[in-house]
Amino acid sequence: MDGAPPRKGRQSRDQAFDVWLKRGLHQLFDDVVNEPVPEELLKLIEEDRSKQD
Repeated sequence: MDGAPPRKGRQSRDQAFDVWLKRGLHQLFDDVVNEPVPEELLKLIEEDRSKQD
């Protein structure tokens, strides 16, 4: 890097890539994120919390 500010063309490409990546990740993982947390996992988390107190 030479310390010069990035060019508009590069910023535009970076923004386009960011949009593409964000959309792709949402398409792949939105269903998983919207699933409920399994009861067994919630139980393990609660047990761990009670041990830390």
